[in-house]
Amino acid sequence: MNALYMDDSYIREFEAKVVSATKGGEDKFFVVLDKTAFYPDSGGQPHDTGKLVKDGVEYPVVYVGKFSGKISHEVSKEGLREGDVVKGVIDWNRRYMLMRMHTAAHIISEVFHRETGALITGNQLGLDHSRIDFSLEKFDREKMKEYFAKANEIISRDLEVRTYFLPREEAMKIENVTKLANALPPNVKELRIVEIGDFDIQADGGTHVKTTKEIGRIEFLKAENKGKNNRRVYFRLS
Repeated sequence: MNALYMDDSYIREFEAKVVSATKGGEDKFFVVLDKTAFYPDSGGQPHDTGKLVKDGVEYPVVYVGKFSGKISHEVSKEGLREGDVVKGVIDWNRRYMLMRMHTAAHIISEVFHRETGALITGNQLGLDHSRIDFSLEKFDREKMKEYFAKANEIISRDLEVRTYFLPREEAMKIENVTKLANALPPNVKELRIVEIGDFDIQADGGTHVKTTKEIGRIEFLKAENKGKNNRRVYFRLS
């Protein structure tokens, strides 16, 4: 499976061959391609939507997931067969908003980590707003607002965002290469690195913008107490 988004998050259309087309329960139809630019539901980033097109007929893609190492596209109607050549078209407005949200989340996480040492215990990106959970002892909204102001300061520097791959052993030598409280699974032999200028470097498999100016401005919405040493912050982009 060739996940095109890993090398280029800006691919909006692509051509691929159907490897398998199966019917599930409740009139659900699943298509696996030899390559795809559709991002599967993973790591707190929602799946892409869009369509597969064959001979002018459109098959809307309503869900994308990764199962047994294969990216599967759920389409809303039957008709595709193994061996078919299709054009994939990403719902770009949805994808681009999630790219902006994801890069913003990395910057916020790094600010919180630098200021408090907090690690990420959970996160969920969204189109209207996103949230991040931190392993944070003190619950101080005013301090959190300060951290968001610092994040916007970083964004205004218009830093370049780069992605590249490193062998796991080499990647793990980088200080704070993962800010997740739960470490990366041991079976991952090669890590994709996302580097935001001279500010942040993290192992990550999601989609991102090319420069921080594309994010816009982060707006702090609210913070919640989610139990002992666990704080949740909500934000949106403007």
